[in-house]
Amino acid sequence: MAVWELLAGERHAALAMRRASAAGRHFVQVVPSEFAIVATRCPIVLTKHPETGRFYAGALLGLVPGENLIADANGAMDGLMPLDLEREGFFVVEQDIAVDLDHARFAADEEGVALFDPAGAPSSHLRRVQRALGLLHAGLAESEALMAALLGARLIEPIDVSLSFDDGERLRLDGLYTVSRDALAELDDAAVLRLYRAGHLHHAHTLVDSLAQVAVLAHRRNERLAGA
Repeated sequence: MAVWELLAGERHAALAMRRASAAGRHFVQVVPSEFAIVATRCPIVLTKHPETGRFYAGALLGLVPGENLIADANGAMDGLMPLDLEREGFFVVEQDIAVDLDHARFAADEEGVALFDPAGAPSSHLRRVQRALGLLHAGLAESEALMAALLGARLIEPIDVSLSFDDGERLRLDGLYTVSRDALAELDDAAVLRLYRAGHLHHAHTLVDSLAQVAVLAHRRNERLAGA
């Protein structure tokens, strides 16, 4: 069971955290406000929550569990850090921020950065976490609205990702969905207008277009296998 406390400057003045890292993460949930930037680097796909069965969007950072084809050796992704990774170890409790003290992000080591400055104000590192929490909290509601709209317009379809590599390895990614390009093109004018006015049409097209990044990930994985 996690040990968590509401974040407080006095109580956690000496608490340090590791910088956000994507190391070892091949998939992470993203919300619509992140789609535009994430889609320039990796595919955004839909999948179902294992407990609720509801659709949500996620960035595919690698092709197998534990693999990240975008991050560097330190887990950084050159200016791109999904909100859900930026806020790891922190979560919202009503109107407050809580910290999960059992999370590996708070392990004591020389790489830790302070949550508060000497005057007790949030450090720049903590402010990034606060911003991520705020955007993620708002984005989850936006994501639910987007999924409902896509389902209502019957735009979601499963995708078949089957890849072959030069060393003979074959991979098949199951349980992934996207927006149907054909179904989008067949929408009547009224449906298109509804999606547009709700702010969903752009996100739908971004989901479709981001699938071009699957080939980029496959190429990077092929290069790593060749150099292993």
